[in-house]
Order: sequence, then C-alpha cells, then structure tokens
Amino acid sequence: MNKTILKFIFLCTFCLFSCENKNTSQKTNLKEPTAGVVISFDDTSINEWFNADKILRKYSWKATFCVSKINTLNRSEIKELLQLQKKGHEIADHGFHHFNAPKFVSKNGVDAYIKQEINPMLALMHFYNFKITSFAYPFGFRNANIDKAPLKKFKIIRGTTYGSEDPFFQNCYFNNSKLVLATGIDTDHPNFSIPYLIQLLDYAKRRHKILVLFCHKPVLKVTANY
Repeated sequence: MNKTILKFIFLCTFCLFSCENKNTSQKTNLKEPTAGVVISFDDTSINEWFNADKILRKYSWKATFCVSKINTLNRSEIKELLQLQKKGHEIADHGFHHFNAPKFVSKNGVDAYIKQEINPMLALMHFYNFKITSFAYPFGFRNANIDKAPLKKFKIIRGTTYGSEDPFFQNCYFNNSKLVLATGIDTDHPNFSIPYLIQLLDYAKRRHKILVLFCHKPVLKVTANY
C-alpha cells in the first residue's frame, strides 16, 4: 500500500515539473510585441488630411481619421474620406455635434447623448458606406459611467491624456483595452514639445509599447491653433 502511494506521489511530482518546464519554455519563447505609433486626426480638416496622405503614402503609413459633424461636409470631402478608407486608413466617429460628453450628460443623461451625438452620426456614416468600429470623444472628455454606452456600439473608444509625466507613468499606450488614451501633438496642446514627443517615442521603442497620438490639421506651416 505504501509503495503504491509513493509511486502515485512520484508520478504527480513528475507531471507537475514536466508541465512547469513546458510552460516556462513557452513563456521564454514568446516574442515581445512590436513597438509602434497610432496617429489619429480629429474633426473636419478633410482636405488637409487628404494632402497629408499624398506626402506620406510613400512610407506606407496608415492613420485613423476621426470625423465630426459629417452633415456639414460637402460631396468632395466625403469622396476624399472614402478614398482614404479605400487606401486602408480608418475612418472613425467623432460625434455629430462635437459635444463635451461629461458636460452634456450631466444635464441631459447618457441616453440623450447617444441619441443626439452618436446615433445620427453613425446613421449618416453608414449611409456613405464608411466602416465604423471606433469612437473618439470630442475634446477627449469622458468618464467610466459614460463609457459603458458607446462601448456597446464600438470595438474601441478613445479619450485623451493631458499630462506631461515621465513616459513610464503616461497612459497614452495601447494596452489591449477597449478604451485607449491619446496624447496630443498639436503645437498648442498643453504638454506638447518636440523633446517630450521624442522621449515618448524612445520609451515606446525601448519598452515595446504602442504610442497613441492625436492631432487635428496637418500643415506645412503653422499659422493657427490645432
């Protein structure tokens, strides 16, 4: 009887260490994720986005263009957006009215926000044959209570971060969550500077992170905000 028990214990111990070694080996062989950058553009600077693509397409770049107030766009702008989508860029929802979500919801509720800000935008975007899977909050303003509603309609939603902390403490990296936070690279953004952006890029590269950025109007010469 004792010999049988000892054999059983030996077999269990052997299996345990075999599994542990196998798992350890698998973990050792896992590749670290490739570092990268997500660039997103907000609002309605369609012509500038289209021109930026002409300049940057030689790098095989891809961007996310977060469109707001689609009912104000003309036929030429809609056509340019469709061409950008055809080339592999993402077109995203940025709100029908460009409401400040927390401010609007505090007065009118989440249901009214969805009915007035998101539903009509999605309806028109689908009418124009845009494939919409993501939503960017206007101004990046949001909270966890509001997030629940758009997450039912989109695969991913984007807010913003306004700090200029050490890159290690920043939240502007993709983390396999349905909510991502981006940091701004407009010249008038509170924490923007070339040295700080380089710090973020360097940290993302060294730590195999995906840095998430947002901006508005790409121009050759800065003459105004955004």
